[in-house]
Amino acid sequence: MSAPHEMILILDFGSQYTQLIARRIREASVYCEIVPYNVDLNLYADRRVGGYILSGGPSSLKDPGAPRLDASFFQANVPMLGICYGMQLMAEVFGGELVKAQRREYGRAHFAVSDDTGLLAGLPHRSQVWMSHGDSITKLPPGFGVIGSTDTLDVAAIADHKRKFYGLQFHPEVHHTEEGKNIIHNFLFDICRLKGDWTTESFIESSVAAIRRQVGKSRVILGISGGVDSTVTALLLSKAIGKNLHAVFVNNGLLRKNEFEDVVKTYGSLDLNLHPVDTSDLFLERLKGVADPEQKRKIIGATFIDVFEEQAEKIGNIEYLAQGTLYPDVIESVSFKGPSVTIKSHHNVGGLKERMHLKLVEPLRELFKDEVRALGRKLGLPDNFIGRHPFPGPGLAVRILGDVTKERCDLLREVDAIYIEELHNFEIYDDIWQAFAVLLPVSAVGVMGDERTYENVVALRAVTSVDGMTADWARIDNDILAHISNRIIRNVKGVNRVTYDISSKPPATIEWE
Repeated sequence: MSAPHEMILILDFGSQYTQLIARRIREASVYCEIVPYNVDLNLYADRRVGGYILSGGPSSLKDPGAPRLDASFFQANVPMLGICYGMQLMAEVFGGELVKAQRREYGRAHFAVSDDTGLLAGLPHRSQVWMSHGDSITKLPPGFGVIGSTDTLDVAAIADHKRKFYGLQFHPEVHHTEEGKNIIHNFLFDICRLKGDWTTESFIESSVAAIRRQVGKSRVILGISGGVDSTVTALLLSKAIGKNLHAVFVNNGLLRKNEFEDVVKTYGSLDLNLHPVDTSDLFLERLKGVADPEQKRKIIGATFIDVFEEQAEKIGNIEYLAQGTLYPDVIESVSFKGPSVTIKSHHNVGGLKERMHLKLVEPLRELFKDEVRALGRKLGLPDNFIGRHPFPGPGLAVRILGDVTKERCDLLREVDAIYIEELHNFEIYDDIWQAFAVLLPVSAVGVMGDERTYENVVALRAVTSVDGMTADWARIDNDILAHISNRIIRNVKGVNRVTYDISSKPPATIEWE
């Protein structure tokens, strides 16, 4: 869904920080998109592209096959900012010379401004920046001048003020670069002359209009999970097409404690056209004896499609399938090398679309998670709902390692409910991005009273994050963890040992399966 706003286009060369560039731009109320470096730019010919940013990347321009842009790209009369690899590429295209370093420079450095106009206007003479590069520029291309250096690098920032081309050897988008936000602000507003008019209100207005144009008076079916993404999708669609939205909420037997009843009650107050259906027995029967996590996902996905197909036939005349796809899902499905065919199976019910020839509606595909939450607040969702932690599409099936049975689901539901309740009681739930319990496929020896026990082990997981792409384990106070562990072991029959996961993403994932 195209946004009619002015925008920045970020060409991705594979940097681990590319999404952070987008986040910083969005925070400044400017719309932006991340595309592979080799995207067909004719697709953006009728968009209001006010500037380009060339991201960093792992390649060296000295290596054969390193990603490049055709020189004609730089003939566009549009401001450009090259970051790290993007700066080196820009310099090479215009006739500069590079040298491949013996080892990469990585980490903090002290940056000194030598030209405080344009990109670096208003910055202090010295500040901390974050470096991550191998190649260095040894000879500037014609028209460019050095505007900043570090203690170890003479050419750390360059500019061609006339053509509005700028390059930085450090990363302004990361937290460790102290003046990074100001540099990005200068590029957006002083150099690209953007207005910064991309707001929650303007997004709602343009999205509702776009949905109406796309859908008309057709019926739309949406799988609603009780999570923030699908709920905000439902509210946006309901605002656009009213009762022509049919939201199907499936109880698959893998939801959290009291989730089905609580969500149905919440949606009742939102005046959504809701179709609740309980198919717990069907899902659990199909998962019987299945331990492989990918097989679980496939079974759950296929069963969702069967249930949806049955509901769609009951409703009749469905032409569109709505999904709460977010921007990180879109980015993950397109690598910097070009389009990828792999989209996480639990992010969609695409099989339904193929089998029933439905057209897709994805009103949130331009948004990051925190932007969806802001949108939900504007659409009237209560804060306690907005702040709910993410819950995976396959539900408890990927939090039960090994066989999925009703008994094991019930046990994990009790553990998880205690854990989440205590995080609220200690008023730390909102400080955590996601928290949940995992049932491990092992038993451990314990002592309860005078008896020896051999029962289940559970792991507690809590992470801090912005959008789930990277995450750090949450530092919960030991006394709080001890209290939660004692309460779980005392109250949940079948559990005699509680562990806490202290792995970050990467290298671990947030979910265990």
